[in-house]
This record gives sequence, structure tokens and C-alpha cells, in this order.
Amino acid sequence: MSGGSHSGLARAALDAGEGILRLAPNWVPRAFLQPGRRLRLAEEDLYALGAHRGGIDERWFSSCIPADNPGAPPDEGLSYVEHEGRRGLFRDAVQDLGAALIGEALWSRFGRWPVFGKFFDNLGMIPLHLHQDDRLAKLVGREAKPEAYYFPPQLNTTPNRFPCTFMGLEPGVERSDVRRCLERWSQGDNGVLDLSKAYALRPGTGWLIGPRILHAPGSLLTFEPQWASDVFAMFQSLVDDRPVPWELLVKDVPADRKSDLDFIVDLIDFEANTDPRFRRNHFLSPRPVAETSGEGWLDRWVVYGRIGGQHLFSARELTIDPGASAVIRDPGASGAIAVRGRGRIGAHALETPQSIRFGQMTRDEFFISAPRAAAGVRWVNESRDEPLVTLRYFGPDVVSPEIASGQ
Repeated sequence: MSGGSHSGLARAALDAGEGILRLAPNWVPRAFLQPGRRLRLAEEDLYALGAHRGGIDERWFSSCIPADNPGAPPDEGLSYVEHEGRRGLFRDAVQDLGAALIGEALWSRFGRWPVFGKFFDNLGMIPLHLHQDDRLAKLVGREAKPEAYYFPPQLNTTPNRFPCTFMGLEPGVERSDVRRCLERWSQGDNGVLDLSKAYALRPGTGWLIGPRILHAPGSLLTFEPQWASDVFAMFQSLVDDRPVPWELLVKDVPADRKSDLDFIVDLIDFEANTDPRFRRNHFLSPRPVAETSGEGWLDRWVVYGRIGGQHLFSARELTIDPGASAVIRDPGASGAIAVRGRGRIGAHALETPQSIRFGQMTRDEFFISAPRAAAGVRWVNESRDEPLVTLRYFGPDVVSPEIASGQ
């Protein structure tokens, strides 16, 4: 949306939506994974981008960064704003509208929307991997990627193959143990999961995961707010009898360190990974913002807490009872996605689709500007029979509860 006419589209869309933008579905494939078939994308479109690109197993929300996928078009992973049959990049809308969209605090500090959200949906587990912190990511011109998970019950009616996630390392694991796993990379299963611990996943709960912490997300469909980066290093050589290329371990490692096993091992924060209170310091259970269930609605924090002492992102789940409505005021802009029901969000009709064709426009995804969020958004459930359930995620410094004492 850069340039005069595109800037006009951004402003027209924001004005017509009374401070709320409507966004198009943003599909992303992953060649090294198998789709879990719960994104509500039509079955015949799971490989719409070609079998060589892999199945579509992710949907990104209000994203200003492209997906780092081999062979991807330049706009893969970038969200689009829709208005009166015309579309423009959400990234350009942010640049054109600035503080009028994301708020003065974020605009003056970052000059961009620095986070994004996604659903990822896989048949099995993702290889054990980590995301670099700022210091390590800067070595390859990238940024850190802290992230969090919430497992929406509405999209997890089936758990698929492995509803558990390996996270961290068992207390007592040393650098030499991990190094030996890397030395066995080309021999099949390098055994790195033997050093980790699996936690059962429960719909309606979540986890907060900082940089340099190993994790192998399981097969529940996951809502993931995160920092706007796609940096990672895979530490597992074999998943579901499928080899993981060495290149996915060293993708974001400096060129002169791609064979340096000691450097690669030190991507891991061993103190954080071997924390004996790992579950206490990372597990998330929903916390109501206020006790409002008697008023026909309930807003709950589902992602919260600090990473490295900072509130980088957070998320809430809003449930409106049949026939009820609520005016919600938030201290920051947010990306919103409906997971059940139909109704209205401000001036927009809202509807959760049951099946989406690739390229089809929907009415389930929106971006709420910071001024409108502060003034209040009216949510209406127009169904007589089912609740309206939506997720919305926020950027830095939208205050949320602490995850554990001392954080």
C-alpha cells in the first residue's frame, strides 16, 4: 500500500471500518512438515502452492514479515488488507498510517508492527529446535524470536499423532551430551530427544517460550503470538522417519561457523533449558481480566508474562454468550481472529467459516487500531445458540499478569 493511491486505500479502509481493518487469510506451507487439516482450509487446497512447497500448515495474522521458505514468492507470509474488493499489504498500511494504526508508543519506538500471530497445525511433532536471541540473531542480520502457545479448544477436536511437546533439557544435561548428538547427525536418529522432557498438551492452556530454549511442538493446533522474526535452528536429525537436513540446523548460523559444533551447541541457554522449575516458569493457564460472566461475556488472558524482563506480546480470548454484546477497551492495538460463532465487531460483520478455499476472502480476521481499542470496540453475538469466541493478540507493553513469582 505504499504510494498515493495505496495510501488512500489504507486510510479509506480504516475510516470505513471505524478504526478496524479487515484482513485476508494468509496461508503458509512448510516443506518439512505434514498439515494437520484443522485450519479450516478446504481439503483440496492443502497443496495449493504445489507439492514441492509442502502442505499448508500455518495461517499468519496481521503479519508484516515474509515467511523464510525456500522458493517462496516475496509476499508469502505477508498479510493483506481488503477494502471494497481491493487489497494492499498490511505492512504498507502500517507505514502509511503509523501511530493512527498501531499507536504512538509502538510507532515512535519501532516504526513498525513488531509482532505477529499464527495458527500452526501439524499431523505430528515439529523437530526439536530453538530460536536465537538478539545477540545471536544479529550475527546473521536477523532478530530474536520469543514466542508463546495457546491451544484453542474450538480447533482441537482431534489431537492428531503426538499431543505432547518436548521442552528444555533434563537437569544435569551438559554441553558435551548435546555435542555428541550433533556428531551423530548423519547416522539417523541423533538421540537429542533423550535429553529433553515431554509435557502433555491440554486444550485451553498454553506455554511461554523465550529464545535459546529447545522445544518440539506437538500436534495440537496452536495459536502462537510471537516476535516478528522467522529465525531458528533445528537440533533433531530425524522426525517420523523423515531426515531433517543439516541446513535447517545452521540456517541462521554465520557462514564461518556452520561446521563449528561448539558454537552451535552454545546457541542453547543451558541454564534456562535445565531449569528444575521449568513447568512452573513457562506454563500458562487462562486468567480472567475481570469477573464478568454474569454479564454475558468473559475476557481472559491466555498468553501473558515477561521474557527477558519485558512484556513483548500477550493475548486474550473473548467469549460472548448467545444474543449478548460487550464493549471492550484495550490499552493497545491488536490482531483478532474468530474461532467460533458469528456476529459483529464494530462496523464489520464477523463470521467463523467452516471451510475456506485458497484465495477466498473471509470475515473472521481483523486488526483493531490503537485509537479504536482505547475508545472501545462493541462485540455482538448474533447467534441464539452458540457463543462467539475470538482471540486477539497485542504487541509490547500491554500489561498482563505475571507467569510466576520472581519473573
